[in-house]
Amino acid sequence: MKLHIPPALKHRRYFYLWLGLLISLAGSQMQISAIFWHIRTLTGNPDPLALGGIGLARILPVILFSMLSGPVADAFDRRQILFITQTLMALIALALALLTFTGLITIWQIYALTALQAAVSAFDNPARQAMVPNLVPVKDLSNAFSMQSIASNTGSVIGPMLGGVVIATLGQGYTYLINAFSFLAVIIALVLIGHVTQKTRKSAGVNLSAMKDGLRFIFKRPMILSTMLLDFVATFFASANTMMPIVARDILKVGEVGYGFLSSAQSVGSVLAGLVISQLRNLRRQGPVFLGAVFVFGVTTVLFGISHLYFLALLTLVLMGAGDAVSTIIRNTIRQLQTPDAMRGRMTAVNQIFFQGGPQLGEVEAGIVGQLFGVPFAIISGGIGCILGTFLIILKWPQVRLYDREEEPIPVLELS
Repeated sequence: MKLHIPPALKHRRYFYLWLGLLISLAGSQMQISAIFWHIRTLTGNPDPLALGGIGLARILPVILFSMLSGPVADAFDRRQILFITQTLMALIALALALLTFTGLITIWQIYALTALQAAVSAFDNPARQAMVPNLVPVKDLSNAFSMQSIASNTGSVIGPMLGGVVIATLGQGYTYLINAFSFLAVIIALVLIGHVTQKTRKSAGVNLSAMKDGLRFIFKRPMILSTMLLDFVATFFASANTMMPIVARDILKVGEVGYGFLSSAQSVGSVLAGLVISQLRNLRRQGPVFLGAVFVFGVTTVLFGISHLYFLALLTLVLMGAGDAVSTIIRNTIRQLQTPDAMRGRMTAVNQIFFQGGPQLGEVEAGIVGQLFGVPFAIISGGIGCILGTFLIILKWPQVRLYDREEEPIPVLELS
């Protein structure tokens, strides 16, 4: 197969955003993995509940603000929203760094700042995702989301690896400081992009009616609703990353650098899968491929849970990431193609409750189960739960299994 430049990257403004996100997401992923290691260090012993608490701190603000952030992304300039959110997230990362450098940091301060950053992210993500179709034509949208996945997962490879090295050589606080500066990449990209046209005139504004319209739109479209539920179920049960510091230190017996590689392994698989999909001009039989990817994600989670060899654990995480990337790209494309521009912010905001709620509530679930029955059992049972949940959703919405469409025109917005 001859390699070619992905079509989405040929659009200058999208390329600026993609490159900025690639840098910023590496910093954000470094901070996330560093926070897990920091909490494990502060507790002084394996404490699954303390690690699971991060998931709760990250998801509660998303649940609280997502119904508001969607109408905001549809009613206001998405580029201006991103200027504000990226600046605020940089300041929060800087606060984490300063507290760590001064030795004043506590677990509760980490929880509080993590929750604050999640609240800002609840407004950032709908605006950012909804802006992508304003930067590329419909024919390149699937490729654009493939490249988004590559940017996100490349950041997830580089970030934790770099974080492990930074913690071991410079200290914990520098992971947060580097992340604070990484947000400048997106801010510079937004300056270079310039004005972005969006269809705000059809938006209902920021009010209860607009929120209801968003929910009504999703519940009337089985393909959007079912893929959101699949996303939630898979990531809720198969959330292995939360327990990674305990797996690294107490089961596999590796240090900071080994932990960094483990934290990055899943994203290595995601990047490889994303690169393959970015070279495909027409991915057919999306439904079976999507469900197969979710199944692979669940099975490899089980295999990771029973792994006691470092390199076997790395391999299962790579395969897990590949399955996750394929399902993410396909479901994102389906949703954006079936959603008109004036509704994209609200659709994405509701969706983020599912795709962030799954892994972050899953972190809480994994912490509780790990505390009661041990970390390996928490991971293995999660993988089994992912597989069973997928089968139940297929029984309810068989059209997911049969989905095989060419990219279609975005529908006209019809609400009643």
